[in-house]
Amino acid sequence: MPVLAITNFNIVCSVLGGFITLFGLVSYLFKERFYLSEALISLLAGVTFSPRVTNLIRPLEYAGSEANLNAITLSFSRLVLGVQLVLAGVQLPSRYLQKEWKSLAVLLGPAMTSMWLVSSLIIWAVVPDLPFLHALAVAACITPTDPILSNTILKGKFADRNVPKPLQNIIIAESGANDGLGYPFLFLALYLINYNGQEHGVSTTLGLWFGDTWGYTILLSAIYGAVVGWLAKELLHWAEEKKFVDRESFLVFAIALALFIVGTCGMIGSDDVLACFVAGNTFTWDDWFRIETLDDSLQPTIDMLLNLSIFIWYGAVCPWETFTENSVVSIYRLILLGIFILLLRRLPILFALRKYIHQIDGRRQAVFMGFFGPIGVSAIFYLYITLDFLETLTVDGGQRDDARRLGEVVKVVVWFLAICSNVVHGLSIPVGMVGLYLPRTLSQAVEATANDERFGPISAPVQVIFGRRRRKDLDGDAQDSQESSPSPTSPLLSRIGGTIIRDRNFGSIASIEAGPSTPPNLSYSRIISFPDDI
Repeated sequence: MPVLAITNFNIVCSVLGGFITLFGLVSYLFKERFYLSEALISLLAGVTFSPRVTNLIRPLEYAGSEANLNAITLSFSRLVLGVQLVLAGVQLPSRYLQKEWKSLAVLLGPAMTSMWLVSSLIIWAVVPDLPFLHALAVAACITPTDPILSNTILKGKFADRNVPKPLQNIIIAESGANDGLGYPFLFLALYLINYNGQEHGVSTTLGLWFGDTWGYTILLSAIYGAVVGWLAKELLHWAEEKKFVDRESFLVFAIALALFIVGTCGMIGSDDVLACFVAGNTFTWDDWFRIETLDDSLQPTIDMLLNLSIFIWYGAVCPWETFTENSVVSIYRLILLGIFILLLRRLPILFALRKYIHQIDGRRQAVFMGFFGPIGVSAIFYLYITLDFLETLTVDGGQRDDARRLGEVVKVVVWFLAICSNVVHGLSIPVGMVGLYLPRTLSQAVEATANDERFGPISAPVQVIFGRRRRKDLDGDAQDSQESSPSPTSPLLSRIGGTIIRDRNFGSIASIEAGPSTPPNLSYSRIISFPDDI
C-alpha cells in the first residue's frame, strides 16, 4: 500500500525545483522588462518558504543546532563566493589587473579604507553604548561590495544600454578583489579587541596582523591563486591541443577550478575568496578561455542556480525576529543606520575620487557607481567569520561579555544591512525607470488627447506600424511601412510616440496610398507609429 514520504529531502527538492521552474517561466519578464534582481525575488521566496510563514524549509531542523546552522551558512557562502569570483575573474579582459592597477589601487586603497572608517563612525554613532573598536569590526563586514548583487547592473539589457563596458569591468574587478581584502580590516579590529588592555597588546596585534593576516592569509592566497590559475590554463591548453578534453568538460573547467581552490584554501586556512578571484583572472590572462566561452550559457546557468539557491537560504535563515526583539539596538535605529550606510558609506568617497578613476566619465557615472556598492553574500561570509573568532575569546571557560555583546550586535546589524541593500538595490532600477518614463508617458498622453480634441474624430481605418517591423495587413499579406508613398488625394495623420504630426505639404493633412495588396475600396488615412521596444 502506498505511503506518503513527506521527508525534509523531498520537501526541499520539491520547493526548490518548483520555484526555479516557475521563476524560469517569467524570468525574462522580471529581469529584462521590470529590471528586478533574481536575488530579491529569491530572498522573498526564502521568506515565504521559511518556518515563519509556510514552514516548508526548516534550516534549524536540518542543522540540528545553531552552531551547525552557522557553519552551513558560512560554507554555503564560501562556495557561492568562490564560484562567483572565479567567473568574475574570467569575465575580465586580458591582463586586466596589470593594465588597470592604478584605478584598482585607488578603489582598494583610499576608497575602501574610507568606506570602512565612515561605516565605523556611522555604526558607532547610531548603535548605543558600542565601543569604537567594536564598530570597526562590524563595519569591516560590510565594507566589501558584493559581486553577486552587482550582477543586477552588470548583466542584461539594462547594463548593455546604460553601463559602458569599461565601467562594468572596473565594478567587476573591484567587487572581486575587495571581497578578499576584507580580512585585513576585520582582523585588525578583532586582534585589537582580543588583546586590548593586555601587556604588549599593540605589538602582539601588529605582529599577528602583518604576519598572519597580510602574510599568510592575503599574500599566500594571491600567490596560490595565481599559480593554480596559470597551471590550470596551461594544462587546459595542452589538453585542448591534444584533443583530450571534450566540450562539456572544457566549459565546466572554471567552475571545477573554483571548487578545488575553495577546498584547498579552506584546508590550509588561507583566503579562498581572494585566491579564487586571482585564479580566475590568471586563468584567462591571454583571453583564450574567455573568448572560447563567450557565447556559452553553462557558466551563467550555474551562476543563476547558485544565486537563486543562496538567497532562498538567506531568506529562510535570516534572524528576522531579532530586528525588533534584541537588547542592543531598536528597529528605528536600524532603519536610520540603513539609510546612512547606503547613502554615505561609498557614494561621497567615489564622487571625490572620480578624477583618479579613468573608467568613471563624469559626475553621473560617479554617482551611479557610488550608489551601487551592494552589501550581500560577502557581508554574511565575514559575519560568520567574526562569530567564529569571537567564540574563541573566553574567560573561565565561558565567552567574554564584550565578545558576546559584539556577537549580538554584529549579527543584527550585518543581517539588517544586507537585507536593506538587497531590497534597495534590487528595486532601484525599476523605480528609477518608472520615474524616468512615467512623466514622459503622461505628458504624451495629455498631448495626444489635446490634439485629438483639436482635429476631431477620424473614422478611417488605422494602420499600426511598430518601428521598422513588418505587420500583416488586412488581407493577410506582408507590407512594409516604407513601401507606402504620400498622395495628395486623401488625408494622412501620423502619430509618432503619441504626438500627432500635421503634414503641411498638402494644405491640411497629407495622405498615403495603400500598397498593391490593399483590398479595393480600402485606403489608409491614419498611421499610428510606435518606437521600438525600450
